[in-house]
Amino acid sequence: MKTARVGLRKWWVPGLLLLILVLLAGLPRFASLYNIVLVSSILMYIILTQSWVLFSGPTGYISLAPAAFFGVGIYTAALLGLKLPLPVFVVAGGLASFCVALVVGALTLRLRGIYFAIFTFGLVQLIKNLLVWYEFSLTGTRGRFVVLVANNTIYYAMLAVLVLLLITTYLIRRSRYGLALQSIGENEEAAAHTGVNVTMVKVLTFAISASFMGAAGAIMATRWTYVDPYMAFNPLRSFMPVLMAIFGGMGQFYGPVLGATVFAYLEETLLTKFPYHYMLLVGTILVITIVYLPGGLVGLLQKGRRAISRRGQNANT
Repeated sequence: MKTARVGLRKWWVPGLLLLILVLLAGLPRFASLYNIVLVSSILMYIILTQSWVLFSGPTGYISLAPAAFFGVGIYTAALLGLKLPLPVFVVAGGLASFCVALVVGALTLRLRGIYFAIFTFGLVQLIKNLLVWYEFSLTGTRGRFVVLVANNTIYYAMLAVLVLLLITTYLIRRSRYGLALQSIGENEEAAAHTGVNVTMVKVLTFAISASFMGAAGAIMATRWTYVDPYMAFNPLRSFMPVLMAIFGGMGQFYGPVLGATVFAYLEETLLTKFPYHYMLLVGTILVITIVYLPGGLVGLLQKGRRAISRRGQNANT
């Protein structure tokens, strides 16, 4: 009986995720256009958050570069032209962000703590201002047009990228590569002494996480149809994945997914109903979460589960 319970606990999360993915796959058949667009935005935030956790969660390196890689994906789609199919934009955006992250990671992942965080945030401003200078000084333009894609197509493309990201995250967490990432986060010097190629593991994981951000950016570019550097490299997208990961909790595989889903929906609701008090309300929610729920929503669920278990044991005795 005990073995059966352990097996159930092991498989309920993947089973629930699979059920949700099946429901999401059929959503466009019965949902309104507004809900399709809303869920597409939520999926985008889940990708950004889960991608951020893929690198920063186990290693402890706080990256503020999501907006940079997301924006690289957007501008890659914009530079490719107007007549290419969506999969080309997605692959090109992911590859471009992967290559940028490889270079940046090789140069900066020797930094630690606040220095790494500041540099990665500075990368967002650097790329944005380089593009602004290039467009105003050399091309005489501001912004670019991107091919318009149907909302259902955008939705399914975002869902496909999310599924691939979740599979990648699961495989990495269960592999020796994932153990190497955990060892780097616990004690980087000890990991190096045990034979882990610390630099290679950090740079490659950083680039893999960036590729999914770039793919999501390329997809969103086709929904906006017109982009400029200020839209593409919005600094808020560097902080939102971090806040969503904290809100959900990074202790479990499903924590970032849960946090991004709930927080993205809250953001949309608050921005629509309270546009002048939106940031105040978001800040209040985050302060309450950090002070009273340090483990995020996952920690709250685990406390509730333990409380129910204790009540059941007391009832049996």
